[in-house]
Amino acid sequence: MSKIDHSLFKGSQSALKEAFGHCPECDGELGIKRGKNGAFIGCLNYPKCDFKKPLSNLPVPEVIKEIEGSHCPECQSQLVIKKGRYGLFIGCANFPECHHHEPINKSDDTQIECPSCKKGHLVARTNKYGKHFFACNGYPKCKYILNSPPIKHTCPECSWPIMLKKKSAAGYVLECPQKQCQYKEVLE
Repeated sequence: MSKIDHSLFKGSQSALKEAFGHCPECDGELGIKRGKNGAFIGCLNYPKCDFKKPLSNLPVPEVIKEIEGSHCPECQSQLVIKKGRYGLFIGCANFPECHHHEPINKSDDTQIECPSCKKGHLVARTNKYGKHFFACNGYPKCKYILNSPPIKHTCPECSWPIMLKKKSAAGYVLECPQKQCQYKEVLE
């Protein structure tokens, strides 16, 4: 039976030094550190030197197409369609100097007043996975959200100003979004 040479599995300290390079601020060693937001590469001379950089560089959104005749509302540069980590979006061609961006699919306003804050309207939105939902356009001040289409119809039991239109085995149903109410009405 042969013995295993454990020295083969030990990383050489000089190899690790070369893997991360030297700190551009103090010429010290760089290494992997861990913080509240996860791992990152930082200077080992901390706290004298606080240089840090992300462990993996996120890809810069690539430009798919230029939008002819469009202008950024912030810097008047041309707008372009870009592909980022959450899908396609419209952004300023002058990035990183200008950070203007907007979704490709504009939110559809339902013209139904938000029953929670009574200031905004409920708009149709899509999350990064393609699932549709309805939320107040007053976000982040108002965080009211629904997973089904709202209908402007007052609940006969609790008087909540909207109801949800859901599909069931019996057809479509109007349902009160208030958890404590649970009123349902079958549509014909």
